[in-house]
Amino acid sequence: MSLVTVPFYQKRHKHFDQSYRNVQTRYLLDEYAAKKRTSSHSSSQKSFSQKSSSQRAAGQTAFRGATCSICAKRLSTEALEEEEQEKKRRYQSLVASYGEAKRERFLRDLAEMEENMHLARTQAQDKLDKYAIQEMVEDKLTGHRHSYLERMRRAPEILVRLRSHTVWERMSVKLCFTVQGFPTPVVQWYKDGSLICQAGEPGKYRIESKYGVHMLEINRANFDDTATYSAVATNGYGQVSTNAAVVVRRFHGDEEPFHSVGLPIGLPPSSVIPYMHFDVQFLEKFGVTFRREGETVTLKCTLLVTPELRRVQPRAEWYRDDVLVKESKWTKMFFGEGQASLSFTHLNKDDEGLYTLRIVSRGGVSEHSAFMFVRDADPLVTGAPGAPMDLQCHDANRDYVIVTWKPPNTTTESPVIGYFIDRCEVGTDNWVQCNDTPVKICKYPVTGLFEGRSYIFRVRAVNSAGISRPSRVSEAVAALDPVDLKRLQAVHLEGDKEIVIYQDDLEGDVQIPGPPTNVHASEISRTYVVLSWDPPAPRGKEPLMYFVEKSVVGSGTWQRVNAQTAVRSPRYAVFDLAEGKQYVFRVLSASKHGMSDPSEITAPIQAQDMIVVPSAPGRVLASRNTKTSVVVQWDRPKHEEDLLGYYVDCCVAGSNVWEPCNHKPIGYNRFVVHGLTTGEQYVFRVKAVNAVGTSESSQESDVIKVQAALTVPSHPYGVTLLNCDGHSMTLGWKVPKFSGGAPILGYYIDKREAHHKNWHEVNSSLIKERILTVEGLTEGSLYEFKIAAVNLAGIGQPSDPSELFKCEAWTMPEPGPAYDLTFCEVRDSSLVMLWKAPVYSGSGPITGYFVDYKEEDSGEWSTVNEAATANRYLKVCDLHQGKTYVFRVRAVNASGVGRPSDMSEPVLVEARPGTKEISAGVDEEGNIYLSFDCQEMTDASQFTWCKAYEEVADDQKFRVETVGDHSKLYFKNPDKGDLGTYSVSVSDTDGVSSSFTLDEEELERLMALSNEIKNPTIPLKSELAYEIFDKGQVRFWLQAEHLSPDASYRFIINDREVSDSEKHRIKCDKATGLIEMVMDRFTIENEGTYTVQIHDGKAKNQSSLVLIGDAFKAVLDEAEFQRKEFLRKQGPHFAEYLHWDVTDECEVRLVCKVANTKKETVFKWLKDDVLYETETLPDLEKGVCLLLIPKLSKKDLGEYKATLKDERGQDVSILEIAGKVYEDMVLAMSRVCGTSASPLKVLCTEEGIRLQCFMKYFTEEMKVNWYHKDAKIASSEHMRIGGSEEMAWLQICEPTEKDKGKYTFEIYDGKDNHQRSLDLSGRAFDEALAEFQQLKAAAFAEKNRGKVIGGLPDVVTIMEGKTLNLTCTVFGNPDPEVVWFKNDKDIELSEHFLVKVEQGKYVSMTIKGVTSEDSGRYSIHVKNKYGGEKIDITISVYKHGEKIPDISPPQQAKPKLIPASASVLAK
Repeated sequence: MSLVTVPFYQKRHKHFDQSYRNVQTRYLLDEYAAKKRTSSHSSSQKSFSQKSSSQRAAGQTAFRGATCSICAKRLSTEALEEEEQEKKRRYQSLVASYGEAKRERFLRDLAEMEENMHLARTQAQDKLDKYAIQEMVEDKLTGHRHSYLERMRRAPEILVRLRSHTVWERMSVKLCFTVQGFPTPVVQWYKDGSLICQAGEPGKYRIESKYGVHMLEINRANFDDTATYSAVATNGYGQVSTNAAVVVRRFHGDEEPFHSVGLPIGLPPSSVIPYMHFDVQFLEKFGVTFRREGETVTLKCTLLVTPELRRVQPRAEWYRDDVLVKESKWTKMFFGEGQASLSFTHLNKDDEGLYTLRIVSRGGVSEHSAFMFVRDADPLVTGAPGAPMDLQCHDANRDYVIVTWKPPNTTTESPVIGYFIDRCEVGTDNWVQCNDTPVKICKYPVTGLFEGRSYIFRVRAVNSAGISRPSRVSEAVAALDPVDLKRLQAVHLEGDKEIVIYQDDLEGDVQIPGPPTNVHASEISRTYVVLSWDPPAPRGKEPLMYFVEKSVVGSGTWQRVNAQTAVRSPRYAVFDLAEGKQYVFRVLSASKHGMSDPSEITAPIQAQDMIVVPSAPGRVLASRNTKTSVVVQWDRPKHEEDLLGYYVDCCVAGSNVWEPCNHKPIGYNRFVVHGLTTGEQYVFRVKAVNAVGTSESSQESDVIKVQAALTVPSHPYGVTLLNCDGHSMTLGWKVPKFSGGAPILGYYIDKREAHHKNWHEVNSSLIKERILTVEGLTEGSLYEFKIAAVNLAGIGQPSDPSELFKCEAWTMPEPGPAYDLTFCEVRDSSLVMLWKAPVYSGSGPITGYFVDYKEEDSGEWSTVNEAATANRYLKVCDLHQGKTYVFRVRAVNASGVGRPSDMSEPVLVEARPGTKEISAGVDEEGNIYLSFDCQEMTDASQFTWCKAYEEVADDQKFRVETVGDHSKLYFKNPDKGDLGTYSVSVSDTDGVSSSFTLDEEELERLMALSNEIKNPTIPLKSELAYEIFDKGQVRFWLQAEHLSPDASYRFIINDREVSDSEKHRIKCDKATGLIEMVMDRFTIENEGTYTVQIHDGKAKNQSSLVLIGDAFKAVLDEAEFQRKEFLRKQGPHFAEYLHWDVTDECEVRLVCKVANTKKETVFKWLKDDVLYETETLPDLEKGVCLLLIPKLSKKDLGEYKATLKDERGQDVSILEIAGKVYEDMVLAMSRVCGTSASPLKVLCTEEGIRLQCFMKYFTEEMKVNWYHKDAKIASSEHMRIGGSEEMAWLQICEPTEKDKGKYTFEIYDGKDNHQRSLDLSGRAFDEALAEFQQLKAAAFAEKNRGKVIGGLPDVVTIMEGKTLNLTCTVFGNPDPEVVWFKNDKDIELSEHFLVKVEQGKYVSMTIKGVTSEDSGRYSIHVKNKYGGEKIDITISVYKHGEKIPDISPPQQAKPKLIPASASVLAK
């Protein structure tokens, strides 16, 4: 198998050669070669036969006289037959030899193919084996290599750093340094911060790296190579850098253009125009672009370059405002593969401008231009200004540079009050602010630079709101003195030799330098003065320093300005000068040998701005340009010194909201403002800008509407033959797509016969219709036509010549083609199609039309309507959004379907953005109208209103009013005959149209609204209503929206007008529209209908109120109640009757408010007519009386009264706590308890597991529920539900494994459910179950242990000789063991001590004949296996005759617990 790849040119041009291992291809080549050989052989045979035949002919001519013509003819026939046979034999032999050769080639190629396949397989297997062995070896060495590499890895470290060099021009420079690190560091070289690319300048740089030593060689250095060179070494563990300065000195006598070192500005390299002639066509162009700072964008054009050559192409150049754009870190260019692009990696306002792409070749220049707008990024602080732009560095020297910039546009922000300048040394990220206070002007001298180092700068603007974002950084600039080059001098020697030396070498041995000369102010501003001077001559070989001194004019004293730091540059910026004072200056030069005398004193200098803010620009003119742009021109300001440019602002007319049009000053007094809204009206103003600031705004321009400028119309199209009678042709055509901004006045038609070159005019005067019959034609001839449209701007381009029309009479019975197919109301899935009837109707009238359509690239037509439509319009639905369709129309008569119309232009089915529809309304006079607005109108645009897509022409029924871009269709006498579909279209737009269906419901709505306007009524804010006052008075009132002073009104009660009187007090406030009537006493006689009638000019209205039956009774009762209430409130009374609430402590509180009380007023609480005693009497002065009912329960049910009484009267308030009231109180307490309820807690008892929820108060009347696993629990023997005043509980008796799960306690407060849940499962359940079982066992033991039931006294006093009997009852299961002790020792039973146990429970101990020795502490122990108890009895024996001891009366002895044995507890 061949592994040879196909060259690109073979892929593209399909050339064949032997590198293709395709057998079929080779056979084709062989056959081609064989045929070629055969043809050449046959041609040679033919020439040979021709030669022999000519020889025979010559021989025959020689003896023609001896041969007859018949014999000659026979001889020639035989010769021809013999020649033909010879040809056949040769052809057969050639065919046989070709077949054999073909078979041999096939076998040979087959063998060769097999051999190649075998060789390829062998080679593949060898490679696989080799790779397998390598992989095995590498796997074994991977671990060792990894550990070894880990030990070797380290960050880069520079051993020998770069050294600075100063060389002559055209000499080579080598910069070397040594670095070590592992992995081996990658080294990159930079010049003033820009990466050095060897390919960019071939032969200029040579970079070598060998054994850790890295070298950069600059060949034939020139002055532009003076810069700071940096080397950066990087690996995966760190990065280090080193830098050095290279100063290239020029021989004396060479001319050096003035520019800043480090910012080389020179002419671009000469470009050779390609010697080829190229034809360049722009296929796709970039348009006007709007972007924001910080974004990325690519401007791209697609080109067609002919011829297309890979090695030779035209040159592509990009310009911004006619300045050539070069590649940088901000811009990247590409040209090739049929496109040219300019990419911006990070946009700044510096990039705003007019961009032009020029394609230059020998054939000329092809170019395209468009503007790119770059607006400010969002500020870091709201209201802060935009960033400055166009930062430039000038006049760089050893320690000094001047920075300039352009100010931002502050249309919507507060004005800029100053700027901060920052500097940064190249190679670092350390930005240092150069000025402490903001600089007022756009120029600043930066001092304090270090000689030989390179710097970049940026600027930030400041206003009252904050600081802007920084500007784009400047190009790097080196702190070097360009004057050093002027000190070089060439000395000519013998012959052509010369040497270059410093001028210092010719000055001799100068010790102390001379004074500087030509001291002057090179720049003066209000905040600083820049002094410049020439170095001393002679100056000496040693480095010079300068000291500047100043003196106020007239003071006679000198002050050194730079006493702390010496100046190395021959210029210096002096700050901190007093305003309004004049100064003189002098400069001293110094070296290590000493200081010179002072220079000559300068002329008096005063710190002041040399330039002022420019005056405002003059008159501003705005003119139309395109649909979205306007051309703005203005007169330059009277004082335009040092202008940086202009800012243009725009504002929508009437809004007073100004927006910036450009974000970078433009240098010319004409600007095209893009991005405007079509049809909107704008005004413009202009501001001039210089380094000091921005001028006042110019006067505003006149209001201008954004529309396209007037041009000639485009060409008509769709020329169609509509009829022909053999001597004339009737033509129709479509209106131009663009009218040029002015109405089309008419058309000119030209004709010519087929194959004729000259066109002939058909009409010498304009025709306004788009249909014309051309007379005087020749029957049977072919003609073609072209048409041109005319407007105010002139005659437009003619249409393309029509197809050839044959002048022959139409006699077919079917109708001719419809024409003038137009489309409107194009939406996302539908459109409306209109057409005109055929001019030629055929043998009968036209009865209908069929509409066909298809997708643009499809081949089959589909019919929209199954039945022919009689209308000349049709709405086509169910189309696919985004698809493009074409249409045609076929007319129908009795003879059949006629020929189709010409195919329409393609129509994209998609609604236009911002599509508006027709709206219906009624104006202030009651006229019904349809309205439509179009913002895209031009001067040539016209509204066309149609009904059923036929233009409205009936002046008796309709009226059209059009003002600007608004048009209305008025109905003069609307009725049901006006129902239907109305449409409107706007000419000279991109198909703006809409339709509206006026149905019966909509017409009724509009007519009702119209009737209200034509027959006005006085609008009422409020209908007639009544209001009852505190004294029982009834007020009837209504309020109108507005009443004039001439308005009149009437009050009518039961069809009788009433007037203002004491019984009916009537008044009207016409300013507020309020009409009212007040009746002091409302009685049963006042039942009836109340009406108020109002008249105000033509308008009138009335409102009625019916008070009959229940409605009247309700008003009467309310009036009587209010009257009684008024009387009640004359004495002590309740301002608020008894009501209740629940406190946070769950106490029911009865509350009432009292009023009009005094000290003699008596207040009482009663329950069920019984005085309810309270701890404290209520304070009537506070006006609030409270009664607390803690822990409400059913015992608190009853009727509660609060009474007030004094000599003025009494009042009672009653609240019955029962039924619904009691239930509501319980729910309210439930709400308080539910919100404050504690989480569920587990308490184990001997009966089971108890779940408890503590609350502030709990009663059984509360609606509570317990749930187990979301199932409601009913109280039972196993699950007992209960509670106390402090808590609700659930007792789980004898719990089992089935009782595991989630338990929920729920309390309902009438509105919400308050829940507390506990998951009693797992470890929680196991612990609770174990505790229950323990408590259960303890309770069982407590129940069955030995006990003393009958009581024994704790002390017994007895006289000696008596008999003491102690008796008690014991209990235990099993029966307990009873043991008596005396002084903790067993009592030995005898006749003296007798112990009896009867029936296992009655125990007695008898001591007969007690003696004093029997005194002591006696104990009885009652115990079984579950434990027991003991009781101690103290017996005191006294002798006969002794005083009975004074002891406390005996009490029942308290038992002491005796625990059970450990074995029993374990069981």
